[in-house]
Amino acid sequence: MIKDNQKFLNRLHLVLDILIVILSYMLAWYLKFKSIFFEGIESKLGFADYMLALIWIVPLFLLMYSACSLYSPKRVMGRRVEISKIVQANSLGVMLILTILFITRQEHFSRQMTFIFYIINIILGVAVRLGIHTLLRAMRKQGFNQKHILLIGYSQTAKGYIDRIRANPQWGYTIVGILDDNIVSGKEYRGVKILGRIANLEVILPENRLDEIAITLGLSEYNKLEHIVAECEKSGVHTKFIPDYMKIIPTKPYTEDLMGLPVINIRYVPLSNTFNSFVKRCVDIFGALVGIVLFSPIMLIVAVLIKATSKGPLIYKQDRVGLHNKPFKMYKFRSMVVQKETEEKKCWTTKGDARVTSVGKFIRKTSIDELPQFFNILKGDMSLIGPRPERPFFVEKFKEEIPRYMVKHQVRPGLTGWAQVNGYRGDTSIMKRIEYDLYYIENWTLGFDIKILFLTFFKGFVNKNAY
Repeated sequence: MIKDNQKFLNRLHLVLDILIVILSYMLAWYLKFKSIFFEGIESKLGFADYMLALIWIVPLFLLMYSACSLYSPKRVMGRRVEISKIVQANSLGVMLILTILFITRQEHFSRQMTFIFYIINIILGVAVRLGIHTLLRAMRKQGFNQKHILLIGYSQTAKGYIDRIRANPQWGYTIVGILDDNIVSGKEYRGVKILGRIANLEVILPENRLDEIAITLGLSEYNKLEHIVAECEKSGVHTKFIPDYMKIIPTKPYTEDLMGLPVINIRYVPLSNTFNSFVKRCVDIFGALVGIVLFSPIMLIVAVLIKATSKGPLIYKQDRVGLHNKPFKMYKFRSMVVQKETEEKKCWTTKGDARVTSVGKFIRKTSIDELPQFFNILKGDMSLIGPRPERPFFVEKFKEEIPRYMVKHQVRPGLTGWAQVNGYRGDTSIMKRIEYDLYYIENWTLGFDIKILFLTFFKGFVNKNAY
């Protein structure tokens, strides 16, 4: 039943996407050549010539939607993820249209109309898909369109899985029970009962209409895995394995095929890829140059104020640990009175800190003191986006106290980062900061960097935890 529903939804999305692309394209043509917004503009190509292009534009966009996973199951896909995929698919589609027009030398085909089509198609696509998304979630919350799942193994992984299902009824998952060899039948966890031993699987599978089986065995029971998978495969029920070492491997593990032997890397760092690293470095250089030009009047005013109100150097250079654990000198506008080097190494700034100057309070609160780091970015010590660098003393301290802390040094430190735009900067939880830094490192994309840069302008400049 669930499989039939999924097929129906995929076909519905496909039909709607075809209609949306055609409608958006026709609206774009009308707005460009017949509406009051572009009066007096004549086209050397007729209506029929433009409509003929739909023969290859529609399949092209459907291919882009498929490539961006817009026809995959969306039970656990968030709205923002779906919107970003729609924008990504449309951007790729329009880029290919423009490329085809350039190669075939279609100089009379309106590029402006193509851009209007791009905007309308995104708006309509987002509106329709979010409408379906909202309707399905509301139905699942009411108990319709449920996917029935049996768990095999009572472990911390099983508890974590149940917790997430209970917290998100809109996903439409119903856990019918758990099979386990070590817990007595009848015991419950958040309303989910232990139904019996794993051997009962041979009886339960033929009698129940299950949609999925999730294997959630503890590490000590992995010797049973092969037999359980064989039984599940015979039943034809979709089976998935949720490993009991989620704290060790990343949420998106990087796998390799070693002549038929699957190898799971403990951590996948997209920026270890040469091309990704090159693209990010090019963006950093361009962004740093733009930042220096854009903020140069502010930096000039701050420089004058610092010199006029306190004695000492204009720029403060501090040792920080960067890419591959290499130390570098990070630049900041000086916001404190000059101290002995031994005094400043071993403590963070606290509220009401007497060392902070009057100008320093303002530039720290607004992050203006960080602007000289654009020059660190040009030098290659830092990046626009990345985990914030820490002083060597704290690195030595945290690497012994916080698991996976040193992973953050597998990428260049950043002027701003995912932890910072989520409020974790200054005097906040170092554990949460590392959690967000690791998520960024493992899920890096150029689009993710752009998102963080955008959020920085709204969330990242004013720091309530800066003293």
